[in-house]
Amino acid sequence: MRYFIITYGCQMNISDSERISGAMKRSGLKPAKSLEESDLAVINMCSVRRSASDRILGSLPKFKGKTTVLTGCILPKERRRFSKFFDYVLDIKELGEWPFSSFKEKDYFRIEPEYSSKFSACIPIMTGCNNFCSYCAVPYTRGREISRPKKEIIKEAKTLVEKGFKEIWLLGQNVNSYKYEFSDLLRKINTIPGKFWIRFTSSHPKDFSEDLIKTMKECSKITPYLNLPVQSGDSNVLKRMNRPYTIKKYKEIVKKIRKEIPEISISTDVIVGFCGETKKEFENTKKLFKEIKYDMAYINKYSERPGTESAEKMKDDISKKEKSRREKELNEILKETALKNNKKYEGKTIEVLISEFRKGFLYGKSKNYKTVRIEGSEEMVGSFRQVKIKRALSWGLEGILK
Repeated sequence: MRYFIITYGCQMNISDSERISGAMKRSGLKPAKSLEESDLAVINMCSVRRSASDRILGSLPKFKGKTTVLTGCILPKERRRFSKFFDYVLDIKELGEWPFSSFKEKDYFRIEPEYSSKFSACIPIMTGCNNFCSYCAVPYTRGREISRPKKEIIKEAKTLVEKGFKEIWLLGQNVNSYKYEFSDLLRKINTIPGKFWIRFTSSHPKDFSEDLIKTMKECSKITPYLNLPVQSGDSNVLKRMNRPYTIKKYKEIVKKIRKEIPEISISTDVIVGFCGETKKEFENTKKLFKEIKYDMAYINKYSERPGTESAEKMKDDISKKEKSRREKELNEILKETALKNNKKYEGKTIEVLISEFRKGFLYGKSKNYKTVRIEGSEEMVGSFRQVKIKRALSWGLEGILK
């Protein structure tokens, strides 16, 4: 039997798909190069936005004649609806007990992934979330926080580095709340011998500590890049979102981080058109974008998710047209600030991890997560290279190999 995995959503879902692939191959199944060539279609879904659910339903004709599995972040109400259309609706945490597995492994994290990259790997350090933001489906789809033992994570990271991986991502819905001290985990991984970078995502502003800032500054393998979701630039909206911090507090955190790590790139997540978001409240988000000068931002239009507090108790009263307009306005500000930030690199030589060769160009990421395009050859993929930056763009940088 040949399987094909379709993945929606975040890096955690991508990591889940790598474990699914590992379990399938260990059970004797073979990966197909395309959906058309497969006998078994595994759809790893995301419930963060309604659009992903709609796309899955719209794709149903493509799965005709195949055995289908739906897994991933599935809301309870959606699980009942989707069970009519799929042969199996399975819990990702029970991967070792799926009907296609010829082995039985109750601990999901002990299943060895089939990594999609030969040089960059994700390590989930925890799963679930205890924050219950009013708009968010994650606590309902992934459950409460469960942290992996520190020794297990360090062993996995060490094995990956020994295999030649150059970039290690530590994943969690909120890595700050890792049960066994996140800063200490970072410090221990930093001591693993070898040339590699450490990245992590995602962090919550409510518990972003000074100790974590100190750790990022002192550990040479931790890259100067941070995703710090703000979700809204207005404190009243944050209160409705059940995000327990104010914009004043958020700005103080950013100020401390930039003081200690001046070269850091900061990205964020933001929702436009949340329930009751007034024009003034949205203007405050625009103001924050101009003040913080983000390097990147993941801007999402509010999407009502069944079972969440905002869906049950609030009104989705901002029109689709207005949400799109607000999204566009933030993107225009982002283009300006990102370009200004990137201009600082023109003429400088920076280190880049080459990740892809496409249409005659190499693409990679700098230490602070800038996308860099370079002329070069395919055999350089997976290596660190010194690159002199010739041109800055809003989306990234262009350079030449030194």
